[in-house]
Amino acid sequence: MRRRLLAVLMVLMGAAALLLCIPLADAYARGRTEHLLLQRRSEAVRFADLADRMRSAADRAELSAEIGRYAQLYGAGVVVVDSAGATVARAGTGPAAEAATDAATDDSPRVGTSDGADARRRALTGRSTDRLPTLRPWGPRTVVLAEPVGRDERVSGAVLMAVPTEAARRDVTVRWSLIAAGAFAAFAAAALVAAGITRWLMRPVLDLDRAVERLTAGSLHARAVSDTGPPELRHLRQHFNTMAEAMADSIGRQRDFVADASHQLRNPLATLVLQLENVEPHIAPGPGLAEHGRALDEAERLEELLDGLLALARVESGTAELGEEDVSRAVRERVAAWTPVFRAAGVDLVAADLAEGLRARTLPDAAGRVLDALLDNAVKFVPRGSRVEVRAGREADGSTAGPAGPAGPVVVRVTDDGPGVPEEHLPLLLRRFARSPEHQNVPGSGLGLAIADEIARISGGRLDVGGHEPHGLRVELRLPASG
Repeated sequence: MRRRLLAVLMVLMGAAALLLCIPLADAYARGRTEHLLLQRRSEAVRFADLADRMRSAADRAELSAEIGRYAQLYGAGVVVVDSAGATVARAGTGPAAEAATDAATDDSPRVGTSDGADARRRALTGRSTDRLPTLRPWGPRTVVLAEPVGRDERVSGAVLMAVPTEAARRDVTVRWSLIAAGAFAAFAAAALVAAGITRWLMRPVLDLDRAVERLTAGSLHARAVSDTGPPELRHLRQHFNTMAEAMADSIGRQRDFVADASHQLRNPLATLVLQLENVEPHIAPGPGLAEHGRALDEAERLEELLDGLLALARVESGTAELGEEDVSRAVRERVAAWTPVFRAAGVDLVAADLAEGLRARTLPDAAGRVLDALLDNAVKFVPRGSRVEVRAGREADGSTAGPAGPAGPVVVRVTDDGPGVPEEHLPLLLRRFARSPEHQNVPGSGLGLAIADEIARISGGRLDVGGHEPHGLRVELRLPASG
């Protein structure tokens, strides 16, 4: 957004600079053209007056001398013609003289001399040249103006002057360069101001964006701290912080209630279980004893549920600091600890391709706690004779985890070759208290994978569940690599 805002401001300022400097440059070019016309027209009027008073050979000689000196001094071409178009006097050499001659003879082989021929025809009808082509750095190189000899019905000829425009065009070039430099300097200054304004406007927005991102990631203590920007954004920051405080307080009270309720219920529940166990010897064999056994199982299941709720509340509180964990060591230790349990259940637990030196920044013992939940889930639901495999490595460019992969997220993968879970039920596995329909009677609280997913999320990673080919379940724990 910052780049887009800055781009819009730069385009607007560039357009404003162009809209200001182009008319200014054009106005100077027209003014310099008008100045050249007035200068040369006054001289053309003087030559026309001399031609009008010409009566003798001496007058003709004086006119020729005057226009000769002028042509030599300014590099111009001057031609005096009578009313029939015949040349009376001529002076000058070079392109200017040729242009004046072409205009006088109504011959227009070169670009620009057609304007001279038109000026000659106007002058022979008693009208002076009142406009020249606007001078610009690239041309025209020569302009032609004409002045009638005599006035009204006594027009007896015309004075044609082909004037070089090099000096005038140089002035236009210099002034245009100054205008361009001024416009560039103004644009650069405006760009610096726009960049500062953009930073001033966007700093609180970016701060709010970072705070929202941290809050979404579960950091309830995230707040917007920037105190700059316009008043509206400062008010928005205050309202956001107030909202975040209220939300954090509400979530904190809910978690405290769950934790306190779970903790307070454990003692009477433990007492109830103990009393049920003490009553068992006094119950005669029969239906009553079976009902007593079912009641004791339900009490123990409720105790597991309370333990799970208390663990979940502690994980969600996010009070523990993130630290570095040796994932390779945690995986080896947990696999070794669970191997006897799997052996007793008739399931093979195999650790394959465990990479060394895997370190992640997580909650304390996050990899071990999550792996405990995954293996506990596997030993409950995988049938006898199946195989559960644990792998650990790094992921690179979306490839599978392996021991020799380049630096990337740490991946712990648990797969089995059991019957698996239907694809439509996979999203339910990470929900609290959720179970697939065919596993409703398996012991457990339904919070194991939900707690593992919460631990992974708070650690900056994630837990993915999917199918395993050709059949079975695949669960992957991804954790951000340390350093």
